Amino acid sequence: MEKYKIFDIALFVLSVAIGLSFAPLEVDLAKYIGVLCIYLFFSIIYTNYKVIQGNGNATYDYGMSYSQSFALFAGPFGLLIFEIFYRFSVYFQRKINKTADADEFTDTFFNIGTFVIYNTIAYIFFMSLYPYFENIPFGYSLLFLLAALIIVVFANSFLLFSLFLSGNIHSWNEVKLFLKNRSMLDMVVKNALTNGLLYYFVMQNQWEMLIVLLSLNYVVSKSFLSKQENRQNEIERDYFREMAYTDFMTGLANRAMMDKQMSEINGSNEVLGIVVIDIDKFKRINDNYNHAVGDLVIQHFAKMLKSRVRNNDQVFRSGGEEFTLFLRDRTYEECIECLEALRTQVSEQPAEVEFNGEMTQISYTVSCGLYYNAMVDELPMERAYIYADQLLLEAKGRGRNRLVVKNGLETYK
Repeated sequence: MEKYKIFDIALFVLSVAIGLSFAPLEVDLAKYIGVLCIYLFFSIIYTNYKVIQGNGNATYDYGMSYSQSFALFAGPFGLLIFEIFYRFSVYFQRKINKTADADEFTDTFFNIGTFVIYNTIAYIFFMSLYPYFENIPFGYSLLFLLAALIIVVFANSFLLFSLFLSGNIHSWNEVKLFLKNRSMLDMVVKNALTNGLLYYFVMQNQWEMLIVLLSLNYVVSKSFLSKQENRQNEIERDYFREMAYTDFMTGLANRAMMDKQMSEINGSNEVLGIVVIDIDKFKRINDNYNHAVGDLVIQHFAKMLKSRVRNNDQVFRSGGEEFTLFLRDRTYEECIECLEALRTQVSEQPAEVEFNGEMTQISYTVSCGLYYNAMVDELPMERAYIYADQLLLEAKGRGRNRLVVKNGLETYK
């Protein structure tokens, strides 16, 4: 059996021993059953609106717990009964709905054990110091806050140790990230405020206020979860949008993004250089080596392109070994200078790749076609791109490894 499962069961056994040491119940049985039923009902439905966080292959619930107030009302033995009923109700609910994790059964033991243990510590702390805080202004609230702090510290410690044993945490950086995501201050204040009020309403037999507070917490939690889901949906939409417009071999924008940008620039009167670049004799690289090596050469050239362009320029992998640039906010001479520097760099810096278990240098060259003009209504971007592509073909026809250019603005002089 894995270490973390042994740890989970050991915590459960310890919690049972602790709970039984406080037996029997010291509260009225009828009141205990009534409070137990109310807490169970709201705790179970609230479980469906907890935020599920993950670390490695493990997941854990992050949300409000009512155990602190229940422990103060019924003592550790009463809390043990509550936790057993509550946690196994959740376990069977998840099994029936087929949402249970592979370790759901031992996780149930972990939850019972940890909640009973650290709430018992908080219970002893609270009851021991209550006489001293009773007459201090806001003493009751301060004591609840300190007890909630103890609970959060122990809760995170138990969970971190369990994650360590299960192999889901390996370094202090992962521990820091875990604690950052848990938002300890939020957990302490939220739990102290809610459980403090719940305990007060239970002890004062204010059942209407008790149910109102539990209902309000349920509504707020549901609203919070909806916002979390909306945010997650936005992240996923952004991710899929990026996938649709990104060439993942090179990390550059793809042809779909190029078409989108062309439609946006159409008729804008912007002056720019449209460049179509092709790796010379690329088929020979694939034939002499293999397609994997060819891909590495494409990636090597893409890195060169990224290093040469400015932030407002745009670079696209428009297909195969062909790339397209939109050079913006540059003069005609600056565009030529940029492309000549790029072409020289490529010819002087071969791609270093692994082939047949050895590092091999592959020299290659590129040909470029540059068409420079203003994107007016009379000159659609699609036509300007065709002009640049024709200039590329001319560069290939002249022997490759060269730049052929045309300044379309001269037509209007």
